[in-house]
Amino acid sequence: MIDIKLIRENSELVKENIRKKFQDNKIKTVDEIIELDKEFRRCKIKGDNLRALKNEKSSEIGKLIQQGKKDDANKIKEELSKYGQEMKELEEKELILEQEIKDKMLSIPQIIDESVPIGKDDSENVEIEKFGDPFVPDYEIPYHSDICESFNGLDKESAGRVSGNGFYYLIGDIARLHEATIAYARDFMINKGFTYCVPPFMIRSDVVTGVMSFTEMENMMYKIEGEDLYLIGTSEHSMIGKFKGQLIDEKQLPIAMTSYSPCFRKEVGAHGIEERGLYRVHQFEKQEMVVLCKPKDAMDWYNKMWKYTVEFFRSLDIPVRTLECCSGDLADLKVKSCDIEAWSPRQKKYFEVGSCSTLGDAQARRLGIRMKTENGNEFVATLNNTVIASPRSLIAILECNYQEDGSVKIPKVLQPYMGGLEVIKPKLNL
Repeated sequence: MIDIKLIRENSELVKENIRKKFQDNKIKTVDEIIELDKEFRRCKIKGDNLRALKNEKSSEIGKLIQQGKKDDANKIKEELSKYGQEMKELEEKELILEQEIKDKMLSIPQIIDESVPIGKDDSENVEIEKFGDPFVPDYEIPYHSDICESFNGLDKESAGRVSGNGFYYLIGDIARLHEATIAYARDFMINKGFTYCVPPFMIRSDVVTGVMSFTEMENMMYKIEGEDLYLIGTSEHSMIGKFKGQLIDEKQLPIAMTSYSPCFRKEVGAHGIEERGLYRVHQFEKQEMVVLCKPKDAMDWYNKMWKYTVEFFRSLDIPVRTLECCSGDLADLKVKSCDIEAWSPRQKKYFEVGSCSTLGDAQARRLGIRMKTENGNEFVATLNNTVIASPRSLIAILECNYQEDGSVKIPKVLQPYMGGLEVIKPKLNL
């Protein structure tokens, strides 16, 4: 949510930002907010004037009573009763207008960074840089679910009976490799100076609307029936929510945390759930990084954070590239974002394994997260980035380490988490 002062003072900038995001239908909302804001301020000024007048008249009543002029005092009391009714009506109108303004403001996108490329959707995202050399072995690499099944490591059929499409059982060496990667990601971020945290996996609706747009919520979140609770789609949601309504001493900033959680997503939209594999599923596990900092430091943190993810995947010897998200692909709360994509030697192309975003003060403004400075209280900046989301990271590891005999090499950094295993061998022939 942007500052309403920006709409008051530079509505054309806000409208141009909306055009850059190809959301022209929201331009009229800016004009509606301007008119509602004018009416709200008129009511507030009138109410403030009436309150001042009431205080003045109340003081006058006291003096008249002291002077024995009860009739004059009673006339003023009658006048004040009319003021009281009008003030009540104005206060009620203010509350209605304030809520209408807030509801409309929530739909206005954050002002994007000037460096963001302009484009309608993810097909117009821009490659920034490649890290590591993409390779294709001279033998065929099976589909990742087939690799898992050769180890007796994946059971989607049973999961379908238990939970439905989009769920899975990971078993044996495959399950162990999955968890080893998450444990390594945890330690990797701790070694970067981030504080480890396991957050709540359910959050209230006021936190949901504080961290994401309504459209995202509808497409992603599972609601707990009969409760004001939602299953998280990423631990960023509860990690940022941790600071809701807090006033943080600026000396405590930056706050850098890394969190583990399971994640749950409806995955409503064009992509849908993958029937056979593990790329797009309803449930997965994630190691996240979240930073709260001074707004002036946000871009420095953004560049450090996406580089950490690149470094993580390169430590697994997996080639990756970074893509700059174009304006039309940015969620409404984001100022700037990039995707990290891992190389798939089977598909001979890259696929998304993480995303890094800076959101300016959008989440902080919605959730009331401020920092205390010598010059007064200001909103903090928030950032988030995926370290890994498994099983996508698992897919990358399996494909990039698959051997011609059907075995899978364990990356050196993961071997301590696998009891020293250097290779895992299939239980079945493909």
